Amino acid sequence: MFGDLMGMMGKLQEAQKKVEETKQRLDTVLIDEQSSDGMLKVTLTANREIRSITLDDSLLEDKEQLEDYLVLVLNKAITRASQINEAELAAAAKDGMPDIPGLGNMFK
Repeated sequence: MFGDLMGMMGKLQEAQKKVEETKQRLDTVLIDEQSSDGMLKVTLTANREIRSITLDDSLLEDKEQLEDYLVLVLNKAITRASQINEAELAAAAKDGMPDIPGLGNMFK
C-alpha cells in the first residue's frame, strides 16, 4: 500500500515538474496578432506577457481609434495565447498524473 502511495507521490511531483517546465517554455512561444489593416501589431508570449506593440503613426492622431485598435488586437492575442497556454498545461499535467481510480475521466 505504501509503495503505491509513494509511487503516486512521485508521479505527482513529476507532473508538477512537467507543468513548471511547460510554463517556462511558454515564455518563449510568441503570438503575433494584428489589426485587419495591419496598422497595429502586438506580440505576446503564450503566458500572456506583452513583448511588443507596433503601430502606424497615423493612429497617434486619433486617440479613440488607437484605443479601439488596442482593445481589439490585444483581446484577440490574449485569447489565442490563453488557448495555447491552457492546452499545453493541461497536456503536461495529464501526462504526469498517476492512475488514481475514479479520477481517470477528469483529465480527458
